[in-house]
Amino acid sequence: MLSKIYENELGFTAEFKFTYDISTGKLWNALVNNENFKFWMDHLEITDLCKGGNINFHYNDGSGKVEKLMITDYVDGKVLQFDWGMDTVRFEISAHSSTGSQLLLTEFLKEITDHTPKDLAGWHVCLLRFQDFMKSENHVKSEEEWEKWYCEYKVLVQRLIRG
Repeated sequence: MLSKIYENELGFTAEFKFTYDISTGKLWNALVNNENFKFWMDHLEITDLCKGGNINFHYNDGSGKVEKLMITDYVDGKVLQFDWGMDTVRFEISAHSSTGSQLLLTEFLKEITDHTPKDLAGWHVCLLRFQDFMKSENHVKSEEEWEKWYCEYKVLVQRLIRG
């Protein structure tokens, strides 16, 4: 399912929602554990998990280049928000049903650019990989999936711009 994207007073918002049949605590621990990033977003490494802390973004292109991303909001077990270039990414975990949980990823976009569909497709694939990781499965082939979702998000973003 595509993310929902809508315009707001500060730019645009993209929302991805996934539900899980596990507790919020288990979901949170899976999300913020550096060892787990290799399964769904191997560019990230949390170096200081707190508001004002840092997440390293490793380019993984052989250059050794690392970009520091500031954690702008943090509530243990519930919220992890950080700078993402000129934009902001926010993960929120909440209870869903009596034993399940929901993961909401929100990307706050200051503007729509040519890179926006690529970014959205990337987050979509990362979340599908995270979902596979949580189920101990491995269905998502990142490059193939990214191409598919990039085409979908390109159309969605073009419709949004045209109004």
